[in-house]
Amino acid sequence: MGKNYALVTGGSRGIGKAIAIKLASDGFHIIINYRSNHTEAEITLNQIIEAGGSAELLPFDVSDLEAVQSALDSWQEKNPEAYIQVLVNNSGIRKDALLVFMKDEEWSDVLNTNLNSFFYVTRPLIKNMLLKKSGRIINMVSLSGLKGLPGQTNYSATKGGVISATKALAQEVARKKVTVNAVAPGFIKSDMTADIDEKEHKKLIPMNRFGKPEEVADLVSFLASENSSYITGQVISINGGLYT
Repeated sequence: MGKNYALVTGGSRGIGKAIAIKLASDGFHIIINYRSNHTEAEITLNQIIEAGGSAELLPFDVSDLEAVQSALDSWQEKNPEAYIQVLVNNSGIRKDALLVFMKDEEWSDVLNTNLNSFFYVTRPLIKNMLLKKSGRIINMVSLSGLKGLPGQTNYSATKGGVISATKALAQEVARKKVTVNAVAPGFIKSDMTADIDEKEHKKLIPMNRFGKPEEVADLVSFLASENSSYITGQVISINGGLYT
């Protein structure tokens, strides 16, 4: 029995790190992608290995088509027998601003990192999933993509785009036993929400608390498993009842 490989983009910290650690404990060999934070990526790698898991680092910028192609091609050349069975598109950035004040790069950077990256990373990997008739694509989206949040027109646009892409792609590949789902976290304690006033915001949440990255990771673990084989094209919210 060969290894099962899972690629987690933006896997060095926050929700991505929790997902990488959880999938490693499920028996996947984890390919941890990150852009520049080598220190955090090493810490995540070491945590997985110390816990008896198996992982490697694969740095590239998900928003750069050539960088993505070059990194994935070179990984495949080194691992000719392997294929990536689970892809978690988790990389994302926020550059919040009211639209009237939004700079060109605040729009384009968020679009490239959060939406174009879905296309850049998924397209090369889905071919093998279809050939092998087995695959899981899990896209990390957001409450912002479902509800829309003021100051996040750029972020909401990208997450809404990935949600629609999830539903369309799921229909293209379902016959080949490849599932495509999205996970929409609400407020989760992570780097991404470090600048958000938890005391104020938790009043909006019926459960009266922020979520933990590990809770999101458990849901991703289920979607990556055989147990979720009849679930595809879905957006599953994990938000403490904040918005349904």
